[in-house]
Amino acid sequence: MSVALRPSMTLAEFLAWEDGQDLRHEFDGFHPVAMTGGTRAHAILQGNLMGALHGRLRGGPCRAFGSDLKVEVAGSIRYPDAFVVCTGGANDSTVVRDPVVIFEVLSPSTAANDRITKNREYAATPSVRRYVMLEQDRIAATVFARIEGEWRGALLTEADTLHLPEIGIALPLAELYEDMDLPPDPDSAARET
Repeated sequence: MSVALRPSMTLAEFLAWEDGQDLRHEFDGFHPVAMTGGTRAHAILQGNLMGALHGRLRGGPCRAFGSDLKVEVAGSIRYPDAFVVCTGGANDSTVVRDPVVIFEVLSPSTAANDRITKNREYAATPSVRRYVMLEQDRIAATVFARIEGEWRGALLTEADTLHLPEIGIALPLAELYEDMDLPPDPDSAARET
């Protein structure tokens, strides 16, 4: 069986190509990858996150953005669900090259890529100080942070607070899940028995 492979692109070729597309695409360093739609849970979580970030960052040097802007990391182009940048930029810019904190809402179709590939890209990008992966089917997060020169991971659950010292704020994790109809957490039921 033969498979026709798409020729690889450079980052500059991808950016020029994507400008002419109707749909958004990420760039894995070689090829465009079409973006897919999300779920209601994904949209609620992303909206709650953006509201919490905007409210807490207002008046300070940092600003939160959603998935409308591209982020260039380690030779790839990504559209994180949210990210924070603490430098200025032109109003007509479409690519951010110095995000400080990046958020992804995990979904079954993208979780492996978010946990492994994107995690490596974010770890390889010096401006990124923290990467937060939010589960959409339970109140939980996996957080990676640059601490003493190492990329270290931690798990957070419902009672935890997400501390973001790089941008001077903290978010109770449960606040990000308000108005979501979540199934009962099987881990909490096991702890109660």
